[in-house]
Amino acid sequence: MLLSKFIPVANAQKIIANCLIEPSTEDIDLEDAHRRVNAIEVHSKLDSPPFDRSAMDGYAVMAEDTFGHSVNNPTQLKVVDSIIAGAQSKVKLKKGEAIQIATGAPLPDGANAVVMEEYTCHEEDILQVETSVFPGENVSPACEDFHKGDIVLDKGKILNPPELSIVASAGFDHATVFKKPKIGVIITGSELVMPKNKIEGPEVINSNHFAIKSMVESCLAVPEMFHSVDDANLLKEMFNNLLKDYDALITTGGTAISKGDVVVDVADEMGEVLFHGVSLRPGKPFTFAKIHEKPVFMLSGFPVAAMVQFDVFVRDALHKMQGFQTKPLTIQKKATHKIASSLGRTDYVRATIEGDLVRPLKIKGSGIIRSMVESDSYIIIPENQEGIFEGENCLVLPYQSLKA
Repeated sequence: MLLSKFIPVANAQKIIANCLIEPSTEDIDLEDAHRRVNAIEVHSKLDSPPFDRSAMDGYAVMAEDTFGHSVNNPTQLKVVDSIIAGAQSKVKLKKGEAIQIATGAPLPDGANAVVMEEYTCHEEDILQVETSVFPGENVSPACEDFHKGDIVLDKGKILNPPELSIVASAGFDHATVFKKPKIGVIITGSELVMPKNKIEGPEVINSNHFAIKSMVESCLAVPEMFHSVDDANLLKEMFNNLLKDYDALITTGGTAISKGDVVVDVADEMGEVLFHGVSLRPGKPFTFAKIHEKPVFMLSGFPVAAMVQFDVFVRDALHKMQGFQTKPLTIQKKATHKIASSLGRTDYVRATIEGDLVRPLKIKGSGIIRSMVESDSYIIIPENQEGIFEGENCLVLPYQSLKA
């Protein structure tokens, strides 16, 4: 049954969350795992580091040999060996001796500290030490990072450089990750054409193709783009074909509230439209359906409204479909101007952050792409708040914090 009653944003988000497909997993080479989502708790196979090692270039010593010494009261030690990174000394250090050591090299037997090279003078086999060190100084002890069996990475973490590093250090050359969801994106509109330098008649450049494609990619999912004219039979055929191979569909256009529009009608015929219209500005005609047990997100054809709808509803869903959740990082700023709003509607106002202030843009049209280019954040006015006064604290969502 087709629904056209506006529902609150929070209700729409809950409905979507309850309709998402559980993500599946795959094993891939660690070489290919950057920006994938970790799917298991990773328990280390190794101790890290596996031995006490030097944290500096310098000399391994018995700390007691340096006590009380300084630039004005140096001590002399005998250099009995040298260790480079990747090598290990067979010499057991004795009192009054030192071993030259490189950063990362294993601390030799008998040593308990490292004197930095800057505080020494080395000639032949005599080392002059012009400082004192305490036991453990300039030494990275064994297992200071983690022990064998420790959990080094939780499920749901994005594998960025630090995460890849710790997985490798734990002894793994592969990663178990959630599969990237494949998203079919259908940009509808008989008037749409790809970019060119001359427009004929009622043609409109298909800017949504590029905006929605890049937004899906920013969620770490894999989009494939399609275009359809406003023809119900063609759309029905596309829906049937794409839902066999894709984990979800996103459409733009054909979601008007005031009349039966082609995309919503097709979705209603083929599956269940769970809501049609949300108390949101801009973007109230957002529609969500479940067809063949897969989610279908129907966005506005107006570029700004489509981008806002994506940020409010689709982005979080694509994250959940990959086994991770991000909470948008909202901040508090003072509004430079009064902003009108209506009770019962959530407003996402395009704005720019200026230090402790946030300035709402005067441009408000749902089709004015320049407003997104000239802004860097949304001011969020909740449905239970009737506008914001000049100088009042308000909730701000920087665009940058939306990225996965």
